[in-house]
Amino acid sequence: MEQLKTIGRELAMGSQGGIGQTKEFLDIIKSIGEARSKAEEERIVRREIETLKGRLSSPNSTKYKLKEYLIRLLYVEMLGHDASFGYIHAVKMTHDENLLLKRTGYLAVTLFLNDDHDLIILIVNTIQKDLKSDNFLVVCAALNAVCKLINEETIPAVLPQVVELLGHPKEAVRKKAVMALHRFYQKSPGSVSHLISNFRKKLYDNDPGVMGASLCLLFELITNDADMYKDLVASFVSILKQVAERKLPKSYDYHHIPAPFIQIKLLKILALLGSNDKKASEQMYTIIGDIMKKCDTMSNIGNAILYECMCCVSSLHPSPKLLEAAADAVSKFLRSDSHNLKYLGINALSQLIKIGPEIAEQHQLAVIDCLEDPDDSLRRKTFEFLYKMTKSSNVEVIVDRMLDYMISINDNHYKTEIASRCVELAEQFAPSNKWFTLTMNKVFEDAGDLINIKVAHNLMKLISEGFGVDGDDSDIQLRSSAVESYLGIMGEPKLPSAFLQVICWVLGEYGAADGKYSASYITGKLSDLAEAHSTDDTVRAYAVSALMKIYASEIAAGRPVELLQECQSLIEEMLASHSTDLQQRAYELQAVLSLNAHTVKEILPMDSTHDEIEIDGNLSFLDGYVQQSLDKGAQPYISESKRFGAFNIISFKTHEDHQPSSHGLRFEAYELPKLPQPTSIPQVLPASTDLIPVSEPSYISDTPLPSASVPYSSDSGPAELKLRLDGVQKKWGRPTFSSPSPSTLNSEVKVKVEATTSSMSDSNAKSHSAVSYDSRKQQIEISPEKQKLAASLFGGSSSKTEGRHSSSGQRPPKSHTQTSYKHRVVKAAPDSIPVKPSQPPPDLLDLGEPTIASTSPSLDPFKQLEGLLDLSHEPPQVTAGISTEAPDFMSLFSDMSLNAPKDMISDLFPNMGVENRRQTEIPIQQQSSKGPNLKEAL
Repeated sequence: MEQLKTIGRELAMGSQGGIGQTKEFLDIIKSIGEARSKAEEERIVRREIETLKGRLSSPNSTKYKLKEYLIRLLYVEMLGHDASFGYIHAVKMTHDENLLLKRTGYLAVTLFLNDDHDLIILIVNTIQKDLKSDNFLVVCAALNAVCKLINEETIPAVLPQVVELLGHPKEAVRKKAVMALHRFYQKSPGSVSHLISNFRKKLYDNDPGVMGASLCLLFELITNDADMYKDLVASFVSILKQVAERKLPKSYDYHHIPAPFIQIKLLKILALLGSNDKKASEQMYTIIGDIMKKCDTMSNIGNAILYECMCCVSSLHPSPKLLEAAADAVSKFLRSDSHNLKYLGINALSQLIKIGPEIAEQHQLAVIDCLEDPDDSLRRKTFEFLYKMTKSSNVEVIVDRMLDYMISINDNHYKTEIASRCVELAEQFAPSNKWFTLTMNKVFEDAGDLINIKVAHNLMKLISEGFGVDGDDSDIQLRSSAVESYLGIMGEPKLPSAFLQVICWVLGEYGAADGKYSASYITGKLSDLAEAHSTDDTVRAYAVSALMKIYASEIAAGRPVELLQECQSLIEEMLASHSTDLQQRAYELQAVLSLNAHTVKEILPMDSTHDEIEIDGNLSFLDGYVQQSLDKGAQPYISESKRFGAFNIISFKTHEDHQPSSHGLRFEAYELPKLPQPTSIPQVLPASTDLIPVSEPSYISDTPLPSASVPYSSDSGPAELKLRLDGVQKKWGRPTFSSPSPSTLNSEVKVKVEATTSSMSDSNAKSHSAVSYDSRKQQIEISPEKQKLAASLFGGSSSKTEGRHSSSGQRPPKSHTQTSYKHRVVKAAPDSIPVKPSQPPPDLLDLGEPTIASTSPSLDPFKQLEGLLDLSHEPPQVTAGISTEAPDFMSLFSDMSLNAPKDMISDLFPNMGVENRRQTEIPIQQQSSKGPNLKEAL
């Protein structure tokens, strides 16, 4: 209610620009807020509705008063009441020439109407006119209405104008035009399929807002077909690198992080493009690793970017360095006190184990802590993670934990899901027949009627077909254990109907098969079961069928049949039942009891469960009858496909052409845009390693576009948002740069290393104390019970697939039946990591600064410094790691990690703030810019 009061007050204050009764509106809001009951609020709102009805229909109301009345109608609609009587006034206000009134009208209609409302047809012409307006504010208001109100039938009416606005000089208009086309694609993909080149072109727009809007559209296109956009990988990587290096204006920062939402969308796109593509993944490794190191984990948005990086790493071709960095990030999340970060850590860990199963073993104690956490959503996510990493060695512990959790919750939907997972795990990884039977009984008892009937049918099929290889001993043992367990629990109250059906079927098939129990004992149990569930016709039908099977097996074996009194009473009762199904089963049982052994063997053969049944789909046994009827003059049969073939073709053509239905809106004056003529479009990725901007002629549009893609210079006016591109190419896409001299690069790298080593002592002491504190904390908190549980859950490093194969040595499936029943999960784990080639490929993320090996005998700047500075106090291992080449920044750290402590290097740079790094790098750039004379530079 407080929020509604605040919104209403803001709406009322916003209407003070015109002549309106704003005090009356505020009094209404105040009275609604002070209402003591719902009935009192209803009376106030109904009185307001009656007042608005009279004033809106009054001819003396001025335009500004109508504007306030519409705002009051919005407030009434927000409170859940019907304000449809004022919709037409909102539509009329969109036709007004006054900008304030027009925007108010558009706001009202977008909130009042939906895309299927009957009044939409009245504002289509107004939208078409406003899209051509010279005032960009009017155009923006019309584009907002287009995104909300235009449906599939009205898209052709406004599509040409929206496409034309892609070249508007105002970046706000271009951005909203891209958003409108995105909405068109969501409603009718075929209507904008010819504009793919325009969508690609907007990726290189001068304005970052337009580029960000195009990312959302390209993300959906790439989700549907990633192969068509593999050539944009270098462009996406280049854009992400520029964003991460703060080349965007400060206005795009959020909590001191540059354009985080654009970074997240780009990471999602790169995850799709790099999936199962080693070449594309290698182009992304450097920038993803750089972002993971620079992420600010003290803010939620920084953690969101880090989580998206981990998800991206799990989708790319495996990289050992990135997997190690992702494992470290997961460890930070799991050790956090925030439940949200723990949830993200478990979710990221469940994705990383697909390519690195050994990562889970490093966090086993943290996973157990999440399993015992009071947060229910965190526990559910942990159970999903354990379900994915189940194998034969830990299936008992995981299934027992899942069953205990299923008993403790009241959510029936999630109970059903857990029960299905327990059944699946028991079927795949059961260590013994006894454990499998007891587990299935517990699942049926605890889940009750929430169990899907298909689970019961699958269980009956599994018991019938078996999965042993050592003769039939394993199958016989499984059936015997099932019979014993079912006889022990069938007398318990409140058993689910599906479980009772399984019990009746198993007792009828195998109750007296091994001779351990007599036929009279089994039939008596079945009669008692049917009598106890007299209201469940399905259970009684299963019980009668089970009695028929037992008596038939006794008659076929030549043994005398002893019909118990309770069985006779059951048969007589079912003969008079109102259910025709029960009557038929009872009559069939009576008929079987009167047959001899030979006849029973013929109609109910033994051991015919696995006999292959040949199905004659052509019904060839009716050929003689059909031919006889044709000879007598009967009409030949016409197949359904031939009868409805013409109709299907017409329907398919109508669907392909995207024709509106006969009762829908038609716009004869507007035709669909013609497809562009096939021309030779140059490749977006050239053969060379130089990054070049996308040429303008490579994108063909139906409407001419102004020079929106011309690179702007740094001295342009401050009216538009500009990227800070000092020293780099002035356009989104593929930048090219001039390479500095090797001496400048070497001197710059040298000074950076000196700045790094100067701060190692402080970070070394901090990291050492942090590590020692963590180790003491773990030694104190780990209990023997958790260690034992961790050993049972994470006992081995084999994946779920390996557990499946290891358990198949005990119970592999049969050839033709078990294969169709059990779900086989095939998961390809990388056996080896690809070796890095000796000649590295050109780095597309290097911003045009390639590595240049100095072949000429140039002077070494380090030797020049030896005469000016005393370097005896410097550690020799740092200078030893410096190469004479000009390595990039990331390779410098990889070289230092060979000699410096690992904890020191890993903790030094993430803890260094952005401002500190800038202060460290500013003197370096100034020194290198003074020239080759090192004395003057110092």
